[in-house]
Amino acid sequence: MKPSYTAGPDIQVLPSALPIPGLGDQPVNAFLIRDGQPLLIDTGMPVDREGFLAALWSLIDPADLRWVVITHDDRDHTGALLPILEAAPRAKVITNAISLTRISEEFAIPPERVVTANPGSRIKLGDRELSFHRPPTFDSPGTLAAFDHSDGTLYSSDSFGTVLREIGEDFTELAEREFFDGFDILNRAIAPWTALADEAKFTASVRELARLRPERLLSAHGPTVRGRAVEPLFTAMARIPTLPAWLPGADLDLEAALDAHEAVATGQ
Repeated sequence: MKPSYTAGPDIQVLPSALPIPGLGDQPVNAFLIRDGQPLLIDTGMPVDREGFLAALWSLIDPADLRWVVITHDDRDHTGALLPILEAAPRAKVITNAISLTRISEEFAIPPERVVTANPGSRIKLGDRELSFHRPPTFDSPGTLAAFDHSDGTLYSSDSFGTVLREIGEDFTELAEREFFDGFDILNRAIAPWTALADEAKFTASVRELARLRPERLLSAHGPTVRGRAVEPLFTAMARIPTLPAWLPGADLDLEAALDAHEAVATGQ
C-alpha cells in the first residue's frame, strides 16, 4: 500500500500498485467518500489486505461505513471485502448480480446486505445519487462504472486506466505521452475483444459516458483526472478499437511478473 491522498472534497484514494516487469506499475486504487452516508468503492488486492484495512480504518470508523460498491469481481477489487463487512455491521454491498455470483464462489454475502445494480440503475444514498454504467473497456461482464451526480465524479472501474514507469497521484504530474502509451496498453490488455468490436457501437458507448460531462474521472488503475483533462481520455478511448489487439510479448516477462508479485506479497 501507498499513503492515502485526497482526490476531491471528502474523497480519499487508497492506492497501491501491481508491478508489471517490462512495462512499469499498474495503479490499483480504491476510493472512500466520507461525507453523507460514507461509501467505499472497491476493496483493494488480497496481497494488501492488512495494510488496506489499516489505512481504511484510520480514515473512518467501521461503524460509520454504510456502503461498499464493488465495480466487479476481480481479486484486485474484492481483496478486503469480507473483513470489511465483518467489521462494519451497517455496510451494504452494491454490485452487479454477475459479480455477486462470482464472489460467492469464495464466500457468501447475506442477501439482506446486498443491493444489486445494473447499467442504467440509479440509487439514492441519502443526499447522494449514483447512476451505474457499462464502462467502454472491461474484463468482467459484471463491471459497473458509477457516476456521482452530487459532485460530477465518474468512478470508471478498470476503464481509462494506464501503466506507468512511476505512478503519480494526479494526471498533471505525468508526461502525457507516457500516460497515453500506458493507456493504450492497459485498455487493450483488459479488453482484447476491442479489436473485434464494431467501431461505431463502441464509439457510441464512449459518447454516452462522455455526455455525463464528469468533472473528475477516477479509474481503479489511473491517477486523478479532472477538469479539461478529462475530455482527451474519451477521445483516446474512442480510438481503442482501431488499434491491434495487445498481447504480452517480449516486452512483458511473465515469470518476472509472478516473481514481482510474490515479492510484494511476502514483503521482500
